[in-house]
Amino acid sequence: MAEVIRMPKMSDTMTEGVIAEWHKKEGDKVKPGDILADVETDKATMELENFEAGTLLYIGVKKGEAVPVNAIIAIVGKEGEDIKALITSESAPAEAKSEAAPAKEAAPAAKAETAVSAPVAAPAPVAASSDDDRLKASPLARKIAEDKGIDLRDLSGSGDGGRIVKRDLDNYTPAAAAASAPSFAPVVGEEKYTEVVVSQMRKTIARRLAESKFSAPHFYLTIDIDMDKAMAARTQINEVASAKVSFNDMVIKASALALRKHPKINSSWLGDKIRFNQHINIGVAMAVEEGLLVPVVRYADNKPLSQIASEVKVFAGKAKDKKLQPSDWEGNTFTISNLGMFGIEEFTAIINPPDACIMAVGAIRQEPVVKNGQVVPGNRMKVTLSCDHRVVDGASGAEFLQTFKQLLEEPVRMLA
Repeated sequence: MAEVIRMPKMSDTMTEGVIAEWHKKEGDKVKPGDILADVETDKATMELENFEAGTLLYIGVKKGEAVPVNAIIAIVGKEGEDIKALITSESAPAEAKSEAAPAKEAAPAAKAETAVSAPVAAPAPVAASSDDDRLKASPLARKIAEDKGIDLRDLSGSGDGGRIVKRDLDNYTPAAAAASAPSFAPVVGEEKYTEVVVSQMRKTIARRLAESKFSAPHFYLTIDIDMDKAMAARTQINEVASAKVSFNDMVIKASALALRKHPKINSSWLGDKIRFNQHINIGVAMAVEEGLLVPVVRYADNKPLSQIASEVKVFAGKAKDKKLQPSDWEGNTFTISNLGMFGIEEFTAIINPPDACIMAVGAIRQEPVVKNGQVVPGNRMKVTLSCDHRVVDGASGAEFLQTFKQLLEEPVRMLA
């Protein structure tokens, strides 16, 4: 009996998927373990595995088409088997699929450059249409003018009866015409733009962050940190560490240890209750071509810096190659967003649900500071904690930042 293959729910937030590529076509023999297609979810591109032996009898979703979770996408059965009744019985998924049809129609033109006539002065297009029809010009002259974007009304014809011919266009000098035109003359031209169909990842980013920003009352706390000892410690650590440790790895470790001391920050708002997480899982925001992914370093407070560094490096490679799996990005209790590598000194971030807080990390900057009554060069870094005021109060956030600051300013505490 034929088996229906439906769009699987490949992540906790996935509501629909896009077929990025089909690896099989109708009529192909398939066996369990074969990869039928690549599916673009809200967070990654994942492989759709086949679990039935037989023939691929039907493909109901074309490349680039979006369909809801559980909608029918293919049927596998015996060669020659009648599946018309089976397709007809799938009326509900079919309706859901038709709602996604606009995405299908838009996909082929996703990156096509579109030119739209947008005259600056409204009366001009009406006059242009009728005047051009009355102008005397040879077909070749009209074609050349159209290709070069020349307005035939700017030319004087040298042909019979003032007819515009090819030589008039060859001798036409736009600069001279522009010089003789009034300075206030309206400019008629084309505005060009590119439209790209919104990816599943970008849709989810937009929805989740909008929900966070407009449902969670954010407030922000910024603190300035002396990074002199952290820089010296990193140099010494990397002389013996099995993996190269970055400043971001040190920020992850310091955050995890500070969260252990301040559990209110490591919490979630659940509406009628607040969850205080006893495990500490740090989400690390990573920029990818289509948006943002947040893989999770689990139990970060119990891991040495070298292990954190190794995990983050693996996550970065998987994120770049779109190979992250749901187990890589689920379960965060606190998130870090670091734009310091781009030279950003200070910014605020939107809380990443279900966390109660996110920390925005800026660049390490060198500036004069006062130490022991003397002005000396110093290395400083600003971090800003975004807090959900339903869960975290100002004093709780400030106490967390004080502990975080102490750990980075005395990094030996992280190694104890």
